[in-house]
Amino acid sequence: MELRDIEIFLALAEELHFGRTAERLHITQARVSQAIAKQERRIGAALFERTSRRVALTPLGARLRDDLSAGYERIRDGVESAMETARGVRGSLRLGIFGPNAHDLAPVTRVFRQRYPSCGLSFHEVGFSDPFGLLRAGEVDLQTCWLPVQEPDLAVGPVVMEGPLSLMLSDAHPLAGRGRVRLEDLGDCVLPAIPEPAPRYWVGALEPFHTPSGRPIPRGPVVTTFQEVEGFVLHEGLAAVVHADGPRYYQRPGIVYLPIEDAPPGRWALIWRAAAETELVRAYVRAAEDVLDELPREAPHPAGGAHPAGDPHPAGGAHGRAGANPRASSAVTRVVSS
Repeated sequence: MELRDIEIFLALAEELHFGRTAERLHITQARVSQAIAKQERRIGAALFERTSRRVALTPLGARLRDDLSAGYERIRDGVESAMETARGVRGSLRLGIFGPNAHDLAPVTRVFRQRYPSCGLSFHEVGFSDPFGLLRAGEVDLQTCWLPVQEPDLAVGPVVMEGPLSLMLSDAHPLAGRGRVRLEDLGDCVLPAIPEPAPRYWVGALEPFHTPSGRPIPRGPVVTTFQEVEGFVLHEGLAAVVHADGPRYYQRPGIVYLPIEDAPPGRWALIWRAAAETELVRAYVRAAEDVLDELPREAPHPAGGAHPAGDPHPAGGAHGRAGANPRASSAVTRVVSS
């Protein structure tokens, strides 16, 4: 069986529609039908049940799909690795991360290492008080960052994590007994002050400066690390809007996370210097694109109460996709159209 025929069979087994399969593989529907008929003649039995309304795998077709899938992925990865070696993918990639992002990016890193075993990969923590400093100084090649990123010298790649925002409070805070809050309630809180060079628009996307009605939201002490935020929340009555990784990774006694029911989801993307894009950067971005469905895409907050320490944050749900800014590379633009 030729590799292209295997690809057509596996695509049809997933799509269960001849037209969509042809469109996905950029071939004619007749080519799909011919390839399947050829395989069925060779095997001597039907692989698909076809009616005017539906296409379904036969038991034999389902078994063949399972047997072929793993081998096909290994062949494709091997071809991709050889192509990248020929293109000059070599050296070491320096990846900047915020906090526990390395855990969430584990599926991407695993695929990257499988494809480019001779390439090095190192991790470097990025601080939210200077989110672009390491990148612009050339100390990292690629990094994660929450959106929006509106920097003309930086390219924005695929959204790799997405999830609901929460309000982190001490369990002694006046709002802590409520099951959930709205953005307007932030006017009754004191949020942390994040200093420059963090851009005001970027800080405000997470820690807003005004409520939806226009009330100013007070600012408290200047903080530069998540651990400082935790200390002020626990002992000084500070509140902080946090991404989904807060309740996922930072469960602490005395701290609760209240769902912010009308907040837009927090989104994280890969970013890099547009003028310093390399084959290694493009290789990691392509790995991210290929495993997007395995990356954290948490459902909106369900009805119910806060997430106290020890109560895991709910997860699951839709796999959102988002695209790049106009300076992003062609490797990223495939996410926009998916």
